[in-house]
Amino acid sequence: MSFILCIETGTSTCSVALGQNGRVIDVEESHDPENNHAKNTTLFIDNILKRQGLRAKDLGAVCVGKGPGSYTGLRIGVSVAKGICYGSGIPLLAVGSLQAMAQGVVEMIEDGKQQSIPSMLCPMIDARRMEVYSQLFSVKAEVLTGVEAKVLDVNSFSDYLLENKILFFGNGSEKAKDVITSPNALFLDGFNPSARFMIHLAEKLYNQNKFEDVAYFEPFYLKNFVATVAKNKVLGQK
Repeated sequence: MSFILCIETGTSTCSVALGQNGRVIDVEESHDPENNHAKNTTLFIDNILKRQGLRAKDLGAVCVGKGPGSYTGLRIGVSVAKGICYGSGIPLLAVGSLQAMAQGVVEMIEDGKQQSIPSMLCPMIDARRMEVYSQLFSVKAEVLTGVEAKVLDVNSFSDYLLENKILFFGNGSEKAKDVITSPNALFLDGFNPSARFMIHLAEKLYNQNKFEDVAYFEPFYLKNFVATVAKNKVLGQK
């Protein structure tokens, strides 16, 4: 079966993984607050391919984390993925960054690494101030709600928390601890996104021929970056 190269750069984590048949073959990643993703992404890819004795044209596909997340980080990952696909004539896949995070926790639960078993999963990516990108999933990483840019307050997820234990995780969940106080709210500390969590999802997409248009694919920003810049200019800010 084909090798799939997975790239995740939507947060301060820069992660590259190689998979085959849904299994993790190799991973290289860093958790860098300086966000040196432009340098690290290509370096990690080169290192993995060399270790495995592969060239880009030997890949069956490239899968990129499509967001939401950091505007700059997402652009880097998508640009690198497109470049490989164009240069080697291989297809492009894309996985939602929040769903990949949910898949990571599902794998932790299956491996017995997560003791408290919730009924829902809520990955959170920090979106500055008290805002997070979030989405609810089942404990099998099935989508339950759409992606939201949510401003956290004491009522966040209150309807769901009445009857469900929800596990919150990701770098956005740190600030959720201060406002979400329901006894049904569980928190997983120190969870970072990883391209390794994309491999199972990417394999499913590959087998279903759910490829992206390399020429026109864009990251899923959720929030309008350009409009924000324009507003700042109107206010006289730089």
